[in-house]
Amino acid sequence: MRNFERNRRSRNLLESKPVLLLLGIIVLIFAWSVWRFSYKMTETSRNKTIIQAKTEALREQKATLLVDTQKLATDRGKEEFFRENFGLARIGEEVVIIVEEKSLPPEPKQNPFSGFFSFLQNLFR
Repeated sequence: MRNFERNRRSRNLLESKPVLLLLGIIVLIFAWSVWRFSYKMTETSRNKTIIQAKTEALREQKATLLVDTQKLATDRGKEEFFRENFGLARIGEEVVIIVEEKSLPPEPKQNPFSGFFSFLQNLFR
């Protein structure tokens, strides 16, 4: 009979409001931790896709730079580079520079009284 009373006391203790409140708080803490973990996982996956895109762009840039350096290793590539970027020419060649004239738009003719009339219009508005 005493065992039964002891079990009853322990059951009453576990079913008391303070113990249930403490267990509820522990469950909330675990739920909060799981939610934060899932948020961090989604953020990590977003960062991973961004980094993969940057890595792919850098690989493409590396490939173009490799092609450019191989091109500059030849005499023809060097000549093409200097002609395009610095406007250089070989000895005996002439360089023609074409300059386009930019025509200015015609100035509108102003009536000497237009400023006075606009002043009066603004005055009576």
